[in-house]
Amino acid sequence: MIAEIGHVFLWIAAALALFQIYTGVVELRGGPLSPARPLAIAQGTLTGLAFLLLIWLFIVTDLSVDLVVRNSHSLKPMLYKISGAWGNHEGSMLLWLSVLGAAGAAVALFEQRLKPRTLTATLVAQSALSLGFFAFLLFVSNPFKRLPAPATEGMGLNPLLQDPGLAFHPPTLYFGYVGLSVAFSFAVGALITRDVGPAFARAMRPWVLASWIFLTLGITAGSYWAYYELGWGGWWFWDPVENASLMPWLAATALLHSVSVTANRDALRAWTVMLAVVAFSMSMIGTFIVRSGLLTSVHAFAVDPERGSFILALLALYIGGALALFGARIGAVAEGKRFALLSREGSLVINNLLLSVILVVVLTGTLAPIVAEAMGSKISVGPPYFNPVSAIFALPLFAVMVIGPLLRWRRDDGVKVRRWAPVMLVVTMLGIGLLVWLAPGMRLLPLLGLALAAAIAIVSLVPLAGRNLLRTPLPIWGMVIAHFGVAMALAGMATETAFIKERLVAASPGDRVEVGDWQVTFNEIRPVAGPNWTAVEAVLTARRGGSSDIMRPQARYFSQPSTETNEAALLTTWNGQLYAVLGHRIDGTDGAKPRWQLRLWWKPLVWWIWAGGGLIALGGLLALIGRMQPVRMVKVWFARLQSRSIPNGRYGR
Repeated sequence: MIAEIGHVFLWIAAALALFQIYTGVVELRGGPLSPARPLAIAQGTLTGLAFLLLIWLFIVTDLSVDLVVRNSHSLKPMLYKISGAWGNHEGSMLLWLSVLGAAGAAVALFEQRLKPRTLTATLVAQSALSLGFFAFLLFVSNPFKRLPAPATEGMGLNPLLQDPGLAFHPPTLYFGYVGLSVAFSFAVGALITRDVGPAFARAMRPWVLASWIFLTLGITAGSYWAYYELGWGGWWFWDPVENASLMPWLAATALLHSVSVTANRDALRAWTVMLAVVAFSMSMIGTFIVRSGLLTSVHAFAVDPERGSFILALLALYIGGALALFGARIGAVAEGKRFALLSREGSLVINNLLLSVILVVVLTGTLAPIVAEAMGSKISVGPPYFNPVSAIFALPLFAVMVIGPLLRWRRDDGVKVRRWAPVMLVVTMLGIGLLVWLAPGMRLLPLLGLALAAAIAIVSLVPLAGRNLLRTPLPIWGMVIAHFGVAMALAGMATETAFIKERLVAASPGDRVEVGDWQVTFNEIRPVAGPNWTAVEAVLTARRGGSSDIMRPQARYFSQPSTETNEAALLTTWNGQLYAVLGHRIDGTDGAKPRWQLRLWWKPLVWWIWAGGGLIALGGLLALIGRMQPVRMVKVWFARLQSRSIPNGRYGR
């Protein structure tokens, strides 16, 4: 009965979305006012309830539901039963739709800055997005589908997904994707009503910022999850699905800077609208890649081209319609106030151009195998393409990050740049000289990366110069911390790439292996068991200097479904990580002892990559809190409930 109730909730929510579109269009054409706010709230509530019911079906392991049978098992730990609700195609799409509905409800509840007609148009656009995904779930990917007869046991969740990362990584990415859908709806609503200006940008900015924060967290968490779970020892593989999350982040980063300029300086209006469309289109393309079955990936959810075709049709409808609307309204989207090229706005335009080019590079490399296969050939695009080509544009992007914060708005005379340029140049040259002396064989890209990281770190602190730190606004602190996080992550990437050490050996208990300045002793091999797996575990002692630590890499076996996985062991120190993976057993010949494949890496400063990602997200969060003023926002909302009228004040800037 629970599955049927969830299914009915989806149908009712879809009907409400359709009704909201109808009444909104009637209002925009001069008819009576649309009940847009209550309809959006009801739609979001019903969709959220449907998703909670799906989670309950996984908690109780209802083996009469097809999705539960294919993705759960009665012996699974509770955490993986719950997270298994979105660790599959249908459940992940319902999560997407639930967040989409919740976002629409939040806009209806809290948004006070837009004109009533623009808000109505925005909610109509958001409902149109929801309606397409309702159709997708109800007609193509029903998560509540019943089996003709209950199964005796479930097939289990993919063991690679049986990790706490599944409880965090996909939801954060979906929050980011859906935040971009709200930005898209704001852009469409503003275009419909010809209301593109600072007020529209101020309304959009918190959603863009929140989306960017979640995307940053999701990508950072996903990178670390793949790093320790897959046992490959890398922090980024240019996997198609990794790229699918990176592309919206690149577009959102450009949009975040552009919308801030529009909100504060009334410039870059066309940039802001177009980037809102591009950012959401990238999230749709990512959804298509994951669910089309056209690309092979360890992350892919589905191999059903029919589902991919449906999403591709939605992509064409939404993005094509938005671009057509942009073309029709281009005359109403004036660029606002002018500015000189040598200015903060000018640096942000260059920033947006470079981010857009990197986005095209990643998109081209990701889709090239699909195009090649459609033309009858097969190609593989990986790091040999992505690393050097993206670096060509990433390095000048980082250079702009060094110069941009030193410039004034509107027009700059270059005095501040000339004042700080010698300091940055000296620091950069000293850093390069020191690195060349200490590591004469270092490659060019890591060398430049470390030099730019040092320069970005120094310049990121410039906005604090001469300020009372206790009275510095949170958005300024957010910018400083986020830019410093970029420097930290870049330094981690460059250092790990330049100085990584690796050993692959066949070892027996009692053997010693050296990697970097570590000495690793293979103590013993022993069997262990978990809730739904068995494993062999190597006990290693890692020594450096006078300290020692125990590491326990495992080779696990899951019976349902039958899968072997590697659980890496990580030893983190202040200057890097020691990474150990246990491979297969190699039986000895002529009475020799059996040996085990053992792979060891020493990765200097690799954890700085994820720490930097955390700082970037923290900076965004501080900026969001400073912009939103949540206490005042809640007061305004309660005042609105009491008075049944929209207050004149604003709760954000």
